[in-house]
This record gives sequence, C-alpha cells and structure tokens, in this order.
Amino acid sequence: MVEPRIVVVGAGPAGVRCAEQLVAAGVRPVVIDEGRRDGGQIYRRQPDNFTRSYATLYGSEAPRAEALHRSFDALRGRIDYRSETLAWNITQGELHLVHAGVASQLPYDALVICSGATDRLMPVKGWQYAGTYSLGAAQVALKAQACSIGRQVVFMGTGPLLYLVAMQYLKAGAQIAAVLDTARLRDQLAALPKLLARPGLLRNGLAFIAALRRAGVPVLSGIEPLEIRGSDDDGVGAVAFLDARRVRRELACDAVALGYHLRPETQLADLARCAFRFDPQARQWFPEVSMAGRSSVAGVYLAGDGARILGADGAENAGRLAALSVLADLGRTIDADQVAQLMRQQEKMERFRQGLVQAFPWPAAQAARLPDDAIVCRCEAISAGELRRVVGEMGATEANRAKAFSRVGMGRCQGRYCGQAGAEVIAHAAGVPIELVGRLRGQAPVKPLAIAVREEPQ
Repeated sequence: MVEPRIVVVGAGPAGVRCAEQLVAAGVRPVVIDEGRRDGGQIYRRQPDNFTRSYATLYGSEAPRAEALHRSFDALRGRIDYRSETLAWNITQGELHLVHAGVASQLPYDALVICSGATDRLMPVKGWQYAGTYSLGAAQVALKAQACSIGRQVVFMGTGPLLYLVAMQYLKAGAQIAAVLDTARLRDQLAALPKLLARPGLLRNGLAFIAALRRAGVPVLSGIEPLEIRGSDDDGVGAVAFLDARRVRRELACDAVALGYHLRPETQLADLARCAFRFDPQARQWFPEVSMAGRSSVAGVYLAGDGARILGADGAENAGRLAALSVLADLGRTIDADQVAQLMRQQEKMERFRQGLVQAFPWPAAQAARLPDDAIVCRCEAISAGELRRVVGEMGATEANRAKAFSRVGMGRCQGRYCGQAGAEVIAHAAGVPIELVGRLRGQAPVKPLAIAVREEPQ
C-alpha cells in the first residue's frame, strides 16, 4: 500500500513537534523550511561559526530552545527535510516550491501549515527612515548577526515581545535609550485574572521589566508615538511622543524597534481556500481552525502562530495536535488521553492569550490620528492622506479596492506590515466598522520570486 504523503510547512516549534509526532507513528513526512536551519523565528539558530551559549542567546527560553533543536537533530534522518525552500503557492493537492532558483510542485495527501507569525506594526510619521526596524528584525540582527541595530535604541510599541527583545539587547550589552509602551497600566491590571492562567510567564514578563529598570532603562507606559524624527540622508535621529500625562517628550536615538504583538502569516491558508473569521477583541482576521488543528478545508491543517497566536509552547502543542488529527483522519489509531491533555493545555493558553490582548491592546485610534503626510505603506510610499483620498473621492471602503486604487499593500511585503493599519485608516475615513473593510487577500507568490527561477526538469 502506498503511504500517504504528508507535508509540513515550517520548522519552528509547531512544525518540529508535528513532524516528531508523525515520525513516532511510523510516518516519514516532508518538512519544508524557508530558513537555512530549523527553529523558526523565536528559536532561530545562530550561524555555525558563532559560539554564544543558549542562555546568552535565548535567555529564559534557553531550555525550550535547546530541547527543540535537539529533538529536530534526532529527527533529521527520519524526515525529508528541505531547507531554504519557499512554499509560494497552493493549488489543488499541490504545494508549489522554489529552492536554489528551481521551481517544483509537491503533491500532498495532507498538508500541515505551520507558517508562524510576523510583527504587527502601526505606522508612525517618519518610520520610513533608515534605522527603523520591526522587533522581529531587531531580534534577527542580534541572533543571526550578533549585532545591535543601533548605538542608542528605542523600543516602541506594546506586547510581551517588546520587553523580551529589549531584555535580549540589554543582556547583549547594547545601549537602550528607552522602552516606550502604548499600553496603560490599568489595562494590564484589569487583565491580571486572565494572565494568571500562566503565572510562570507572567513572572517572566515582570522580571524583564524589573531588570530593565534596574539597569537604568526608562520604561514608560501609556505613551502615544508622534513622530520618528530624522532625515533621508542620516536616518533616525530622535523619537517624539506624548507620555502618560500627555506631555510631549523627545528622546535622541539612532534606531527604533517597533512592534505591537504579532500577526499570523495567513497567505498559504488563504491560497488553500481556508475560511477566515474576524476577532473583534484583537481586531484581526484569523483562519478558522479547531483546537485540534483542522481547517475548513479537508486535508489542510493549521498549527502554531500562523493560525492562533498562543506563544512558542502553545505552538508546540498545536503541532502535536495537528499531527494527531492527520493520523486520525487517515484511519490511524491515536492516543485519546494525549489529545485530551493537549486540549486542556491549549484552553489554558487561550485564556492567557485573551489576557495579553486585553493588557496590550492594538492602538487602533493611533491610525485615525496619523497625519496625512505619514507613510502607511513603506514599500510603495503610500501616505495616510492618499488612503483617505481614495476613500473620499473613489468610495474605496474595502481593503482590496483601496489597494487597486492606491497600490497600498502591493509592494515587497504584500501588505504584511501595512495591511492592518491601512484597514484602520480606511475604516475611520469611511466611518465603518473595521470588519467591513475586510482584509487583503493572499496572492501567489506569497513572497517575491526571482525572474530567473526555472522549472524543475520532469
């Protein structure tokens, strides 16, 4: 009998645990990884010639990172691992890939998408200047290149990642000008009952803040970003903001790391024709997925932050659950007790996720207050005023229609970094609820391809 072909996209926490669960059941999955090595973004491995310890590189996450890497190393001979391979499209029963400039198609019987997440960004006037990075990009610079993004760095935004990356920079010896959080202390206090669902993580977060303050780093809550000051020639020079008392302040710096928690990478799920739902609390669109990882499309499973943002350990559990769902749907016997235990853990993590959304809210009102000359789409240099113009003069109150008229989201990032903030600008200008603006639809290729890509010989 021909074994079913099971393909896992992504080798982060969800993808590794999914592959591990499949291998334990006697299956040899194909694992597609855009990265050079496993680990995903959160547990990105350092280059081979780097010798920093796990504790130095990952801090409080070091034991989990090392465990995941060791697990994957043990799997290497029992999976078909394809690194540095981009999954760029999905058609009926086939995954389209590019590796080393060669395009190919990979048929599948079951597809598990563990695509992870990227930074969720809110524009601020001047964020197009050189020296402005996302939190994730700042983290990559530290992990993969052992360098800081600047000599005096401001970390600005909200969410746990803001403090995690700032703490990683502090441990690496970088100079931090300030940590500026748009969330208010009263929001965080109101969310405590939900955050106590995972007291260990809550303690870690509080410890990061305490350590930053002990090091003399200004940590300010309830701020409102006004402008990243600088020039096209010299890049970032300062950050202007309102503090919690609504007093305008300015801090000198030469780099800014921005981020407002995370957004799921949903392009592949979109191309697989999965249904989506709007989460009014998070003000985001997520693929519809069961706690066990089943999407709305038979044979397509979703796990990890690409479907539901529950953190790295939640992603590991989600990978295992998706693998068990694949096996059950293929008629294999699975351990019902293991499924029940994983489901209980995920329910606890979901409560904690809701607490994070409450404690570190997405600053939707900030989009409404963007000046007309503030750039929203950095790839195409589309301003907030241009978006408001296509709403007012052309009636473009839906995201994809506004994209057609203004080119917002048509650049290299394909709306990953501007799409959600752009939708907020449109919703405010049109006077409609954000969910009616919709979302930018996923398009193939999900990331730019070189013109020189050639087809694999048959």
